[in-house]
Amino acid sequence: LVLDLFGVAREGRGGPADPGLSGDDIALIGYTSGTSGTPKGAMNPHGALMHNAARQVAGHPLPEGAAYFALAPLFHITGMVCELAACFANAGTLVLAHRFEAGAVLDAFLEHRPAYTVGPATAFMALAAHPAVTRDHFASFQVISSGGAPLPPALVERLRAAFGFYLRNGYGLTETTAASASVPVHLEAPVDPASGTLSVGLPGADTVVRVLDEQGAEVPFGETGEIVVRGPQVVRGYWGLPAETAEAFPGGELRTGDVGFMDEDGWLYVVDRKKDMINASGFKVWPREVEDVLYAHPAVREAAVVGVPDPYRGEDVKAYVSLRPGASAAPEELAAHCAERLAAYKYPRQVEILPVLPKTTSGKILRRELRDRG
Repeated sequence: LVLDLFGVAREGRGGPADPGLSGDDIALIGYTSGTSGTPKGAMNPHGALMHNAARQVAGHPLPEGAAYFALAPLFHITGMVCELAACFANAGTLVLAHRFEAGAVLDAFLEHRPAYTVGPATAFMALAAHPAVTRDHFASFQVISSGGAPLPPALVERLRAAFGFYLRNGYGLTETTAASASVPVHLEAPVDPASGTLSVGLPGADTVVRVLDEQGAEVPFGETGEIVVRGPQVVRGYWGLPAETAEAFPGGELRTGDVGFMDEDGWLYVVDRKKDMINASGFKVWPREVEDVLYAHPAVREAAVVGVPDPYRGEDVKAYVSLRPGASAAPEELAAHCAERLAAYKYPRQVEILPVLPKTTSGKILRRELRDRG
């Protein structure tokens, strides 16, 4: 039975009977983005949604009733939890846009004056590139966060210099019902001096984040390995996929498939996806490190780095970029920019400039499509 909620409210009808659900019951099946394979349905329980919604409200103390802008789509776990559920938990007003169009979003910022939003780095790149954008468009925000895709340090500083706000990093997955690490509002995320990687934040309350080697042993601070997460926000598994569930959730702990490290102060750094590692003549190249260097070039709007077959090196490093409006740069210039800042085996010998890079509906750049393009 489907009811018109507005009609029910106007008629003064009472609410439905208590279904007797518990925090362990499944609230929704959130599908993974599929950037590295076929999407899987994560069984997100009610308790996990409530935990992370309450965490959002406590971690981002906004006035009760504040306006939240849905920059991340609500069908994505970031939008569902960090915007919709957090907004409900704070008795707020959720401002929606039909589809992401930079000009319409900027107009909505001026009309509704939201206090909070969260979205992928690509959305903020598009907003910053719009010809009508000004500092006033962002003046009402108390907290602006980024999630769902890597955040280049150069973009954070570019946005701060141009528009006056600090873009807060965060880390989570559909399997952790959105956030599992974030940057507290009274701090800024450090940048690792060796790799130039921006930290994704500190683990949240009741959340245990470990970094393991290939044998499953914890690695020392500063050493890379697979990030694993345990906590009340971790889902029970994948719908209808018992083998994949057993592999990804041994003992209820999520094997994220992300490679990263933690420093001695507890800050977590995500290096890249395990599946995206490039093997060039036996050397490991993490695409994220090369992408961060490309984002430091003033002409680059978007960047994605993939491994392509090479008869001599096994794999070669190739970069795909889109340029900022009105900017120009030759592929040779971008390759030289990387060569000056990276080891010889890391910089891209091939650079291809595209009008836009392929993305998921939630704004993540699809390296898989670029890799298939070759």
